Amino acid sequence: MNKDISAPQRTKEIIAKHNFSFKKSLGQNFLIDQNILNNIVSAADLSPDSGVIEIGPGIGSLTERLAKKAKNVVAFEIDQRLIPILEETLEPYENAKVINQDVLEADIHAVIEENFSDGQDIMVVANLPYYVTTPIILKLLNDNLPIRGIVIMIQKEVADRIAAKPSTKEYGSLSIAIQFFAEAETVMTVPHTVFIPKPNVDSAVIKITKRTEPLAIVKDEEFMFEVVRASFAQRRKTIINNLKSFFGKDEKDKVEQALNASGIDPKRRGETLSIEEFAKLSDELHHLLKE
Repeated sequence: MNKDISAPQRTKEIIAKHNFSFKKSLGQNFLIDQNILNNIVSAADLSPDSGVIEIGPGIGSLTERLAKKAKNVVAFEIDQRLIPILEETLEPYENAKVINQDVLEADIHAVIEENFSDGQDIMVVANLPYYVTTPIILKLLNDNLPIRGIVIMIQKEVADRIAAKPSTKEYGSLSIAIQFFAEAETVMTVPHTVFIPKPNVDSAVIKITKRTEPLAIVKDEEFMFEVVRASFAQRRKTIINNLKSFFGKDEKDKVEQALNASGIDPKRRGETLSIEEFAKLSDELHHLLKE
């Protein structure tokens, strides 16, 4: 018998043995394609000294492969019903630990301090439930964790938005929120047929590598992201009209002044601006409106 947890027959046996029922609300889809699992692990570029944080291990298919490759793996699983299953499937792997907690509520800094050594190479590797993809990625990047990067399988449409370049229809505030802190590249597309149960959409594996410094130094990062979101509020509108709606008509002159000082044509749309242009514009707006 093929002992890999991810082998379709073994996955089905585990599910049947524990009488496990999938919760739609938790976006549970178990991957049963070993090549794709290998590609995910390979994209993480792990050494025998690496540490891994996994989110949503399910029955342990990816965890098993990570445990064979890395020094230690800590997995966050929100579903209490999966804990006894994981205890059984991961029993051969002493270097794998499961924490029954919602990663969005977890103190990841404390978990890293407790489970990984100082300066250890750490990657986040996960097959993320679609409904919480964006909050999880943003938490991982905004919490300033000592991680090298993130390799995750997510809904293809979201992956396209994360890796998008300016002047494409996918490019938007999510692309900028992530690329400001990290480089993002799509590793592979994953058809919906390789999961139990099958989701309705295709997935993609994306690799997000943290930058040593943000792409631009700005006076106020939070304000910059407000400006970015405002600029995409109505994609068909010009940047000046979107910013006027956001800051109010009274500030129209200052908005125009900031655009001119940044060398940005007020008739352009938000999706044509690079991250560096947004950084410059937000600093000019900050100077005129906030200082």
